[in-house]
Amino acid sequence: MPNIEVTAKTLEEAKSLAAQKLGVSVDDILYEILENATNGIFGIGAKPCKISAWTEDVETDKASEFLNKILPLMGVDAEVEVKSGENNSIDVNIAGEKMGVVIGRRGETLDALQYLTSVIVNKNSDDYIKVTVDTENYRAKRTETLEKLANKVADKVIRNGRNMTLEPMNPFERRIIHSALQSNDEITTYSVGEEPNRKVVVSLANKTR
Repeated sequence: MPNIEVTAKTLEEAKSLAAQKLGVSVDDILYEILENATNGIFGIGAKPCKISAWTEDVETDKASEFLNKILPLMGVDAEVEVKSGENNSIDVNIAGEKMGVVIGRRGETLDALQYLTSVIVNKNSDDYIKVTVDTENYRAKRTETLEKLANKVADKVIRNGRNMTLEPMNPFERRIIHSALQSNDEITTYSVGEEPNRKVVVSLANKTR
């Protein structure tokens, strides 16, 4: 992000104006004072404050600012931590009390927040940035739960010789099921139905659908 120069009566006004121009919150800007404001004598010879301002990572700033605006509207008091990850990605963690509101039923609210944050971050971005939003380590716990479910269902299918269809899942959850069973030579998995009611079917590998 290139530096911008801003002039205002006071430092606080200059910082606020710079944040507005950069599209981030005041807390997210970095700045250097080029000229200090002076009051002069009886207002004569007064000079404004001039600063050079910039932000090191506008994508993480966008994610932070968006979530810090929307969470209070949901009645959620939480801290948002945003970190740049590997391979052009951003990891967001939301910390606070009563995070069940943020997670929602089967993680639906968390997924919605992740989707909206991704839209904001990738707006006007030259390269696609993968955004992951999590709270209370929900995604890792959900992954572990689904992997256990996948293996349990696979055992039943092998034992009984009948297909089993799981409850509707979002794409993230379906991928976990498919991935958990891809190394099982006795089992095959596929998805049926339309979003948002698309389901995973677990079947014997040598059994026709």
